[in-house]
Amino acid sequence: MDRILQKIKILPGSALKILAIITMLIDHTGAIIIRSILRHYQSVGDTVHFSQWAEQYTISRNIGRIAFPIFCFLIVEGFLHTKDPKKYARRLFIFALVSEIPFDLALKGNWYFPEKSNVYFTLLLGMLAIWAMQYFHEKPLFGLVCAAAAMTAAYLLKTDYGYRGVLLIVALYVMRFSLVSQCITGAVAVSWEYPAPWAYLPVLFYNGKRGRQIKYFFYFFYPCHLLLLYAAKIWLLPQIL
Repeated sequence: MDRILQKIKILPGSALKILAIITMLIDHTGAIIIRSILRHYQSVGDTVHFSQWAEQYTISRNIGRIAFPIFCFLIVEGFLHTKDPKKYARRLFIFALVSEIPFDLALKGNWYFPEKSNVYFTLLLGMLAIWAMQYFHEKPLFGLVCAAAAMTAAYLLKTDYGYRGVLLIVALYVMRFSLVSQCITGAVAVSWEYPAPWAYLPVLFYNGKRGRQIKYFFYFFYPCHLLLLYAAKIWLLPQIL
């Protein structure tokens, strides 16, 4: 199967990253903007417009399910190709901290919302888990204990996607020697959230190349787009509705 796919592998990592960014933006537009529109029409009793926007909300959130599984795949790829795992982890940690207030404001409406942490923390814990598994490759039990600790931390910190997100990254890392196996495993691992498994269809076309350098674009895009959507919800929507 892998040999057959070699002929149609046309997508570099940058293309997958752009796809994940676009679907994430659509998802968050639904979660932040369209959800606010729904609340408005519900409060005024406008069932016609509410039904119309409810359909758009469902579509946007379903499209958004594609983003996270792709980001998890790219975290594994980034880890396998980085020359400095410590720098990689530090970068994820910094942007996890930077993104927390925008995340809380945009999705929860408060500067501080301890019941949920942004997805960067999930990606960071997943990266630390597979780093430990690589470090303890001669003692796999130690690596699994570290992975379990990372999943426990995600659960306790209530990160976006929680322990299941960390588990997905670990599963993709374990199956890293075969792209087809990775995609099948990844699809099964996110089968609890349909249509997330479809994320691994474009991943099948990954050619193993980095593509355009847009690494820092995503890092900054995540907190910035959350702030912009929050601003639109607070200042723009009241003027329109």
